[in-house]
Amino acid sequence: MPQDDQPQHDRPQHDRPQHDRPQDGGREELAALRARVLALEEEAAARPPRRHRARSLLGAVLIVLGCVLAPLGILASWTSDIAGDTDRYVKTVAPLASDPDVQAAVANRVTGAVMEHIDLPALLEDAAPDQRPLLEKALGGLGGSLEDALSSFVREKAREVVASDAFATVWADANRAVHTSLVRALTGSEEGAVRIKNDAVTLDLAPVIEQVEQRLVRSGLGAAKKIPEIHTDFTLVQSQDIGRVRTGFRLLQLAGTWLPVLAVLLAAGGVLLRARRRRALIAAALGFAAAALVLGITLTVFRTVYLNALPDTVSQAAAGSVYDAMVHLLRLAVRTVVVLGAVVALAAWLTGPGRGAGAVRAVWRSGITATRGTADRLGLRTGPLGPFLRRHRTGTTWILVAGAVVAYVVWPHPTGWVVVGCALALLFALAVARFLAEEPDAGSRNQQA
Repeated sequence: MPQDDQPQHDRPQHDRPQHDRPQDGGREELAALRARVLALEEEAAARPPRRHRARSLLGAVLIVLGCVLAPLGILASWTSDIAGDTDRYVKTVAPLASDPDVQAAVANRVTGAVMEHIDLPALLEDAAPDQRPLLEKALGGLGGSLEDALSSFVREKAREVVASDAFATVWADANRAVHTSLVRALTGSEEGAVRIKNDAVTLDLAPVIEQVEQRLVRSGLGAAKKIPEIHTDFTLVQSQDIGRVRTGFRLLQLAGTWLPVLAVLLAAGGVLLRARRRRALIAAALGFAAAALVLGITLTVFRTVYLNALPDTVSQAAAGSVYDAMVHLLRLAVRTVVVLGAVVALAAWLTGPGRGAGAVRAVWRSGITATRGTADRLGLRTGPLGPFLRRHRTGTTWILVAGAVVAYVVWPHPTGWVVVGCALALLFALAVARFLAEEPDAGSRNQQA
């Protein structure tokens, strides 16, 4: 058979025509061209159109504005609580009645006011001649001069009054009665038992002095009957900048509850405008937490600055206790926002496509699957509920999330522990829903069949 009659596929490679041989250079050029096209496509995808860039920039600005307004929103909410809720205010300041530093400061202030109106010679003259040696001996037994002994005696009675349950009742009732006056003082009015005088917010201690006078009379100090009605002040807050503080308080009071809502709406709008919304949500949540943390640090730093600026006539220990009581609710709000921001950021990360988040979700699913398999082998049956949850898995998840959000919103005064509780309750509800919606294993399906 002639050589040319051989089939093409039986010919050796070197006998094939030149145009049938694979061109290695052409393949390399084609691969390079494809890689170039792919790189251009990826570059175009990574560089959004100008309109999208403008939206993303606007979204970033809104998120930043929301984070900036977050501390002011916390302050506005605290101001609204202090100014508008008498019960909450009384509950806030009630523990001060049993604070040792406040009790000592009140006792010293009352003692000084009473001693200014006691005439020591008249006291000895009013005593019966046969009782004067006993009175001098009793006062002298307290040590020091006669005047110092009398001052110690009055201070002892004052401490008895401020340490009694009666003082706690008087303190709570007085603060309830003067709540409106306190708001007036912080908003500019000079009326009421609480007032601003000499750059200070002061409380009139006349009811406490009256009780001390009664105890002095019952203890045999008849001259106390001649003490006139005394009005003396106990300083709650003092600062040379009280005028500006008062103006800021008034502005925050007018802001009310809409300022924190505005901060949240701005951040939410910014997240919706961003191209990568999950990352934007994480950034906004962490931004809110960081802003609240800055406010908390500011409160601590301002406490030191405020106490160091007080005059010598004001007890720093008592002023510190009053400051801590007044900002207690504010600090709770700061902790709540910090915890809430951390929880939202963690939730957004866990639901994202990251490798770490995927591993956590895989462990979560495998644990639920293993638990469901064990339950199926023990004879657990979900009936029609399981298939229903499988068909509406997404809707069920959103309903549970909405329930947790509503529970937090309607909670009267949520704290950080409330946030953690709502998050844990949501995780438990999601685990139960996933458990019920899980497909039974093959052995269980055969048994059911």
